[in-house]
Amino acid sequence: MKIAEVSEKYGISPDTLRYYERIGLLPRVNRSESGVREYTELDLRRVEFIKCMRSAGLPIEVLIDYMQLIEQGDSTIETRKEILIEQRDLLLQRMQQLQKTLDVLNHKIEVYEKIILGKEKQMVQAVVAIEE
Repeated sequence: MKIAEVSEKYGISPDTLRYYERIGLLPRVNRSESGVREYTELDLRRVEFIKCMRSAGLPIEVLIDYMQLIEQGDSTIETRKEILIEQRDLLLQRMQQLQKTLDVLNHKIEVYEKIILGKEKQMVQAVVAIEE
């Protein structure tokens, strides 16, 4: 798959894909004889993983370390697992904070809805009083 296709499929710009490759987040992508990048299934799985982890808020530096550990082989499995556990715990903390924020927003919206309903009720009562 060519870079434009990967870009469209995952919603990541070609510049970002090149950047990921340049900084070592993605291993060097194979190229055709004419120099065009040709992404393999393994490359696509890596792009998908990176996109998922970035959307969860993982820092680029952590992902680079993680991907380098993958390249080193099975001797790094325990270290990779520890990184993922640490990042999961951080994500859970962020999710809890986001839930608290969502709860506050929902409460504030509910307060405003009650105020609006109260004002509408007053307006209806005023109209009824005028008509009587």
